[in-house]
Amino acid sequence: MTLTIFYDGKCPLCIAEMRQLKAYDNGCKLNLVNIHEDDFNDQFPHIDVKKANRILHGQLDSGELLLGLDVTHRAWSLVGKHKWLTILRWPVIRIIADTVYLLFARYRNRISQLLMGKSNCASCLPDISHNKQANERKNHHEQIPSEKNTGEYN
Repeated sequence: MTLTIFYDGKCPLCIAEMRQLKAYDNGCKLNLVNIHEDDFNDQFPHIDVKKANRILHGQLDSGELLLGLDVTHRAWSLVGKHKWLTILRWPVIRIIADTVYLLFARYRNRISQLLMGKSNCASCLPDISHNKQANERKNHHEQIPSEKNTGEYN
C-alpha cells in the first residue's frame, strides 16, 4: 500500500514532518507531493489546492481520499513509528483531536513563526518531495536540504 501525501511545501512545520516521514520510509510506502509544485494541477487535477492548503490531504492506492489526522495517522503507521497516534482516532478523542488539528492547520504559519522563527518556507525549496511521477521524469531522487546546514544538500 502506498499513501500519497499532498503537503504544504511553504510551511516549515509541514516540511519538518515530511522530512521525518521520509527518513523512516525505508519501504517507499509514501509519495510526498508539494501542493505548490508548478505542475501540481496537471498531475493531480482531482485535488483542490485551496482545500489541500486548509487540511492535509492524502490518497491511498485504491483512490480513497484521507484528510487531516487520518493522513498523519496512516503515514506514521506505514513507516512503523508513533503508534500512540492511534489514540487520536478513537471515537470520542477523534472529535476533539480533529477540532484541535483544524485550528493547528489554520494557524500553522503563526505556530511555525513561534517555534521555528519563520512562518513561510519559500527558501526550503527544493523541498523534500519524492513524488514518484516527478522522479521518473527526472531519473533521480531529489535531494533534501540538510537539517544541520539548511543551505547545503545531502
